[in-house]
This record gives sequence, structure tokens and C-alpha cells, in this order.
Amino acid sequence: MTEEILKKIKQLPPLPESVMQIESVYQDPESTFNDMVKILEKDPLLTADILKAANSPLYGFSREINAINQAVGLFGMGTVRGFALASIVKKSFDLDLSVYGIDNDTFSMLSKKQHALTTSWCLKKDSKLLGILSPAAFLVEIGKVLIAQQIMADNTQEKFKEALKSSATLEEAEREVTGVDTPEVSAKIFEHWRFESGLVDTIRHCLNPQDAKDEIKKPAEILHVVRTVVELNGSVTDESIAAAKELIEKYSLDMESFDRALQNL
Repeated sequence: MTEEILKKIKQLPPLPESVMQIESVYQDPESTFNDMVKILEKDPLLTADILKAANSPLYGFSREINAINQAVGLFGMGTVRGFALASIVKKSFDLDLSVYGIDNDTFSMLSKKQHALTTSWCLKKDSKLLGILSPAAFLVEIGKVLIAQQIMADNTQEKFKEALKSSATLEEAEREVTGVDTPEVSAKIFEHWRFESGLVDTIRHCLNPQDAKDEIKKPAEILHVVRTVVELNGSVTDESIAAAKELIEKYSLDMESFDRALQNL
């Protein structure tokens, strides 16, 4: 991690009290569905953001979700935690992803598609993992914001543009120009904000799940697949699907559930 990026992370503002309350309820094994609903209902703007996200056609629900308790009931506490954290965290950043050749709407769609695919894939068979995977899928790309800021500060936009053309992966281009990659920076951000190690390590190891602790391997593998199938511009192509399915076979993940989830996109 470079000193410049570390400095940017340390200068990030603390997250609002609403995040601490959501995390307290989520991490407490004695907490109930209703405890989460009560916390969320205290913040009408956050509730509106969650309901807007939950009603996206990407999730494939045929009826409108018009109450926060309905959202928690359908998605579970872990996934709604992801909706809430994504809404709050993204407001902590000034987004400018132009060095990546995408605008803010495209960046938002990238995160939404990654989250929707993860949720649809895991909701029925691996719902316990969604407590980690839901915020991880939504926010794994947030490190790009600080990397983009560093590229612009160093005036290396053209160098990065050339690296994007010549490198085998986006992360290789990031490391060539800045010395860091997106998952590394994103993990460090959430470590700085003192999120649980499971979330931090899932993001940190999503390019190399084999290096993760046993309890983190599967969520890191799933996140690797999801980041492979949804490309930087938010598109899903035949090539990206084929690459993702190679990883699914390599990691012995559930192909049938993945295919069903992919149809929603």
C-alpha cells in the first residue's frame, strides 16, 4: 500500500451513527428481524434508498416492495445490511471515475449488477454468506475512487489509459501505475472503518481465494466469479460468462444456481 493512498484512507470521514447502529444490530446474535426494521425506520431517507434498490428489476421480484419490513423479510438481514451500507458509504465519497472511462451512473450499475447477481445466486442456498457477500459485492469496487483520485493527482491519466490497453487485467494496470489494486484499497478502507474481518478479508482475497482462511475461501471465490462476469462497464458478455464458469468449475461452486441468477440480469 502506497503512502499516498494510505493518507487518503486515513482522511476519510467517520461513518454516520446510523451505520454503527445497523452494525450493532447485525452483529448481535440476540437481535431479531424487528430490531433491524426499527433501526432502519428511524432514517426515512435511508429507508427510501433501500426500497428503491430492492425494487430494481435486477432482483426479479414480480411485486413491489413498499415497506422496509417487507424488504427485510424477502432479502434477509444480511442483504438489507448491504443495501444500507452501500447507500451510506457511497455518500462518503466524491465520485469521479473518468480515468476508467466510465461515468458515475455506469459505476453505480456495475455495483448493482454485482450485488444482484450475488444475491440471486446465494439467497436460497448460501443465505448465511450474504451477511458478508452483500456489502462486499456492493462495495468491492469503491477502492477505484481513491485510485482514480491518485492517478489524477499524479497526472498519469495517459499512462493509465495505455496500461489498460496493454495489461491482461484491470488490476494489473492499476498496480503498474499506482502500485495498488482495487480489492487491496477497498479492503483497507473497510479495515480503517473497523468492519469485521470476514468482510475485509473476503474483499482482500477476491483475486486470490486460495490464500484466504478456510472460512473466507467460499465468499472470496463467489466474489471472484461475480467480478469476472460483470465487466467494468456493467455489461455481461459471452466471454465474461465463459471465464466466470471456468472459475465456478475450478472452485466447485453451484453452476445451476448461477445460471438461474444470470437470467435475472
